[in-house]
Amino acid sequence: MIKYFAPALLLILSSSVSMLAQKAKTSIDPPALSAILETDLKKDLYEMADPHFKGRAGGTIDEIKSAVWFAKKMQEAGLEPAGDDGTYLQFFSLWRNKISSSSTVSIGDHSLKLWKDVLVAQTAPANVTAPVVFLGKAGQPNASIDVKGKAVVIEASRDGIVFRSLPEWRYSREMMVKYGNDLFTRGAAAVIFIADEFGEHSWEYAMHNFNNGTYDLEGGPNAIIKSKPPVFWLHSSALTWIKQEGLTLKTNIMLDSFTYPSVNIVGKTMGKDPVLSKEYVLLSGHPDAHGIRNIIGNDSIYYGADDNASVNVAMLAVMRALKKVPGKRSALIVIHGAEERGLLGSRWYSAHPTVPKESIVAVLNGDMIGRNHPDSAAVMGVQSPHKNSSELAKMALDANQEGPKFKLDTLWDKPTHPEVWYFRSDHLPYARLGIPSLMYSTLLHKEYHTPQDNAQNINYSKLKKMTDWIYRTAWKVSNTDKRPAADPNFKLER
Repeated sequence: MIKYFAPALLLILSSSVSMLAQKAKTSIDPPALSAILETDLKKDLYEMADPHFKGRAGGTIDEIKSAVWFAKKMQEAGLEPAGDDGTYLQFFSLWRNKISSSSTVSIGDHSLKLWKDVLVAQTAPANVTAPVVFLGKAGQPNASIDVKGKAVVIEASRDGIVFRSLPEWRYSREMMVKYGNDLFTRGAAAVIFIADEFGEHSWEYAMHNFNNGTYDLEGGPNAIIKSKPPVFWLHSSALTWIKQEGLTLKTNIMLDSFTYPSVNIVGKTMGKDPVLSKEYVLLSGHPDAHGIRNIIGNDSIYYGADDNASVNVAMLAVMRALKKVPGKRSALIVIHGAEERGLLGSRWYSAHPTVPKESIVAVLNGDMIGRNHPDSAAVMGVQSPHKNSSELAKMALDANQEGPKFKLDTLWDKPTHPEVWYFRSDHLPYARLGIPSLMYSTLLHKEYHTPQDNAQNINYSKLKKMTDWIYRTAWKVSNTDKRPAADPNFKLER
């Protein structure tokens, strides 16, 4: 009997320990975790990143169409409208300035066609007549040359340029920062860059960016633009004639100004506590991508599947779960329009919230959560100086350990990271107001801001894990007795 009793006892004890461990694990899982389904995430994302919405560019009818679609999804999920006038929508105006097609640029007897022969790289009015001086290749010493009142020509060079992501988009700006600003400080009347090989490669990318112009909210720094010295790019072929002596730049740059509607999409589900339900956990994303631009790989629609349909459908799934089993606090979802235009929707909503501003206890924002290695991720706002709530940061880190157990990146949340990622998404306006805020991400990839950021390239299993993580964090915030405290003396530094 003893011979068989010991193994049987061990088996019973082992089973009991296993059951207790399973019970302990289950006890920390939010109650509606099973309501978040990978199939729902995939279905919603394929719909949002469909060609029908043509890339959902901010301030276009396609962004508004996608907003109507998303509002319908909120309605189907049983969320209450929390926008303006009893709807799911909060409209606001974008102020756009772009280079007028009536603008003129000539150098000597060369009359240059806008966007074909010359790129206008500064969205500002300018009326300049100035002698042309050729300084040579970028990086060559030229401090002794008098440039005051002159149109300065520099042959572009990648040497010494530190690239971040999207080098084709940013090359012209990096050249301006490295060389143009100094020349204007020295009194140059205009700066003309001659494209090198990479400049030619980047021409169409830069053309779309410059031709789009600038966007802002009413009263913002880019809403009304004063005259500035102009910046131009010419093709490398201009080197055959631009070095001639006695050339004169004559240019009259004019702006066309417009206002467009954009929209935030806002819904809520109420908490169950009679007191704490007056407070909100805000879930944040953005609907807009980059519309239709230059062709890459036989496609010109920039679908924005990871950036940022992945987050939108994830936040919707979290709201469905919180609707099914409410926490103590209420949950508010805000999908901020025109993020790619300069965080315009979140800047607007944070200044014109549809719930009392003081009732927002935390902001859980996301930007790109469906790509890269299946077991790695990041959360911004958990390291100083970006951490504005140690309590909220701990909730997010604990939620990761209790659920998906991602290996978390520790570099992108540092102020020294070249992408300055923390400053480029919709949590930022709320953090500036002192509201505890985080941003979830799986970080950049080579299809970022290209047509290849499409629904087919999303890792849906990883997206499900990221959604679970956000839900776990939201559940903690929703049910804690005290709202997460903002850290004292928090200052955003860049």
